[in-house]
Amino acid sequence: MTQLIADALLSDPTFQNGKKDILAALEKYRQKITRVSPPQADLIVSYEEAVKALEAWRGLPLFYPYLGSGIGNGALVELADGSVKYDFISGIGTHWGHCHPQLVEACIDGAVQDICMEGNLQQNRDVLTLMELLTHHSGMDHCILTSSGAMANENALKIIFQKNAPAYRLLAFEKCFTGRTLALSQITDKPQYRIGLPHTLSVDYIPFYDWMDPKGSTERSVKVLQTYLKRYPGAYACMCFELVLGEAGAFPGKQEFFVALLKILKEHQITVFVDEVQTFGRTDHLFAFQHFGIEEYVDVVSCGKLLHTCATLFHHSMQPKPGLISQTFTTATSIIRASTVILKSLVEEGYLGLKGKNMSLRKHFVDHLQRLANTFPQKLEGPFGHGLMIACTPFKGDYAKVYALARSLYEAGLICFVAGTNPTRIRFLMPAGSVSLDDIDQAALIFETTLRAAN
Repeated sequence: MTQLIADALLSDPTFQNGKKDILAALEKYRQKITRVSPPQADLIVSYEEAVKALEAWRGLPLFYPYLGSGIGNGALVELADGSVKYDFISGIGTHWGHCHPQLVEACIDGAVQDICMEGNLQQNRDVLTLMELLTHHSGMDHCILTSSGAMANENALKIIFQKNAPAYRLLAFEKCFTGRTLALSQITDKPQYRIGLPHTLSVDYIPFYDWMDPKGSTERSVKVLQTYLKRYPGAYACMCFELVLGEAGAFPGKQEFFVALLKILKEHQITVFVDEVQTFGRTDHLFAFQHFGIEEYVDVVSCGKLLHTCATLFHHSMQPKPGLISQTFTTATSIIRASTVILKSLVEEGYLGLKGKNMSLRKHFVDHLQRLANTFPQKLEGPFGHGLMIACTPFKGDYAKVYALARSLYEAGLICFVAGTNPTRIRFLMPAGSVSLDDIDQAALIFETTLRAAN
């Protein structure tokens, strides 16, 4: 059988041995990163200057003064000032783990391909593997790859509007987050993200599930939905579903709540779009819509973050006309290969299922947070969230105090983030591909020490 030159390169002993040498060298140095440590004194000034320069070029301040050195070890990451911290936010959910050997190997293979970036006009075989896996495991018919979750959502909206023209309105949940592009900022329920921007989309909001009042909140949301449908008959192209409100503070819904709305939407032939940019790979199922058991209602799905490559998945009935979706490049060849590694790991290495790694990691961390909430009832409430989207509410959700705590945790060696308003919460998105139970124990100890000292 004829062997392609590209395959011959990847199997060439010189290339294979070189790759082994690179991975061995990486392993040698990443194993030097074993614990949280403070900055190195002789690097502090140059580091602060570098951060100030970055902020000046950006024209915006950084949330944390974070500049990575370029190496880490699983959940630990070295910064350019020589300090080492536990990364429990993962770039807001994008990191599988720092210097993960399988990802590094996949990126090396991708780096020697003929093109750095795959695109609409020219793409290599790597995309076939990834697209086949995504469509198979999602149950969707088609897949369009892209480089960001925002673009995956934009592509979804374009497909939906074209299919349902002349419908022009959208429905979404209160406190949802779909992105910050010109269109998506109109859906994201944060008015401050739209300051100075022109109106592009007409969006009406449905109250989200209230776990304190399941029946009442479901009835109220159904009533609001029915009111909108009567007010704007035939005007709605779709409803956007964020099944766990991540940016709002990790608020999950319930199957019964979603189904009550979905049945009405289907009766009115309104497309159902599920935004899984954040939820993908973080529950006991690959997709959260599968966890909530609403597969039969879903028409379009977006995913990203943890996958690295982002995607818009949809059924054949939603297939767009030629020319609607086209991008000069989707994403890097190395990233497509890394995405395939992550997807296969999630499916084949025990991450999914009620007793899988995802839920086991969650339980271990949640148990710590519950213990801390019991120990410091005046300082901490929770834990909250779903799957590997974990949150807690310090100081009754007071933004200034929660922000100060997040900064103190950062200085102590634990990177988290804030989310939501009224209440504002501390939010965690652990690097599931690398974090260990011992990492979680150490992170919880940092959290406890810092919380104990906070006022």
